[in-house]
Amino acid sequence: MTLWLVFALMTAAAVLAVLWPLSRRGETRGGSDIAVYKDQLDEVARDHAAGLIGEVEAEAARVEVSRRLIAAADAAEREPQPAGSSSLWRRRAAALAGLVLLPIGAAAFYLFLGSPQMPGEPLAQRLQAAPANRSLTSLVSQVEAHLERNPGDARGYEVLAPVYLRLGRFADAAQARRKILALAGETAERQSDLGEALAAAANGIVTEDAKAAFERAVALDATELKARFFLGLASEQDGDRAKAASIWRGMLDGAPADAPWAPMVKEALARVGGTPPAATAAAPAPGPSAADVNAAAGMSEKDRNEMVRGMVARLAVRLKQNGDDIEGWQRLVRAYMVLGERDKAQAAALDAKRALASDPDKLRRIDDMIKEVGLQG
Repeated sequence: MTLWLVFALMTAAAVLAVLWPLSRRGETRGGSDIAVYKDQLDEVARDHAAGLIGEVEAEAARVEVSRRLIAAADAAEREPQPAGSSSLWRRRAAALAGLVLLPIGAAAFYLFLGSPQMPGEPLAQRLQAAPANRSLTSLVSQVEAHLERNPGDARGYEVLAPVYLRLGRFADAAQARRKILALAGETAERQSDLGEALAAAANGIVTEDAKAAFERAVALDATELKARFFLGLASEQDGDRAKAASIWRGMLDGAPADAPWAPMVKEALARVGGTPPAATAAAPAPGPSAADVNAAAGMSEKDRNEMVRGMVARLAVRLKQNGDDIEGWQRLVRAYMVLGERDKAQAAALDAKRALASDPDKLRRIDDMIKEVGLQG
C-alpha cells in the first residue's frame, strides 16, 4: 500500500510540473500599452497643474503620448481575435493530455517492466531465506559473523573451510583448518585437509608445512588417500621420481577398479614414468604361486626341485628390478619356506621391507605374512 501511495504522489508531481506552465494566462500586448499611455497623459496633466512643467512642455508631452496611444490602439484593433481562442484551446489540449496520458503511460511501463505481483520482503526476511536462494558470498558472510560471536564453534569452521578453498581464499582455508584441529582434535583427515589448503596457498607446491601435515596424517592412518597422493607429489617436486612412482603405485595396488580417484593417480604415475600395477599384473607372472609349489610335490624329487627353483629364481630376479610387487614378495618368501630354505626366506623378507619402506600399508602386509609363515625369531 505504501508503495502505491509513493507512486501516486510521484505521478501527481509530474502532472503538476506539466500543467503549471499551461495554466498561466497570456496577456495582450496592445491592451497593456494603451493603459500605460493613458496613465502618462494623466501624469502630464498633474505635473502641469502643479507647475512642475510649463505650457509648452506640457503640450509637447501630450502630443507625443497621444501619438503613441493612437498607434497602440490601432495595433490592438488589427490583432486577430481568433488567435487568443486557438492558443487557449492548445493549452487546454496539452493539459488534458498531460493529465490523462502521463499516469496511463507510467502505469503501462511499470506493468510491463516491473513486478507488481511480487509481495514485499523485508531485509530480515531476506537474510533468513533458504540457502539455495542466496549467494555463496552472503552465506560466507553470515557464517563469518556467526564465528565472530562464537569463536569456539568448530562445526562453523568445518563448514567454512571448504568454501574458502572453492573461492580461492587459500590462506583463509588454511587458517580455518588450523582452527578445526585446535578445537576439535587431530585426525588423519583433518591433517590431510590442512596440508591440502597449505599446498593450494603455495600455488600447488607441497611446502615443508604441508608435507609435515600429510606425513602426520599417514602416521595416524596409513590408508589416508589424499595424504599419500600429496606425499607422492612432494617426492616428484623434490626430483625423486622413483619414490613418487612407488607411492602412487602403492595407492593403485589393490584399489577397486572403479575407484573415482584412480584415473588421477594413474595420470600422475604415468607422468613420472611408472607403470600401473594392472599393467604389470597382466603379464605372465614368472614366480610360483602356492598352487604351483603344492603341485610340484607330486613330481619326482629332481623334477620338482628343478621346476620350483627355476620359477623362484626368475621371481627373485624380477623383484630386484621392480620391488613394488607386494604379491611377488609374498610368493617368494612362501616358496623359500616350502623349499625348506628358511635363511633365504628371511633374506627375501628383509629385502621386501627395504623395497617397500615408503609404503606403510605394504610394510604392514609383509609383517603380517612374516608372522603367518613363522619367520619371526
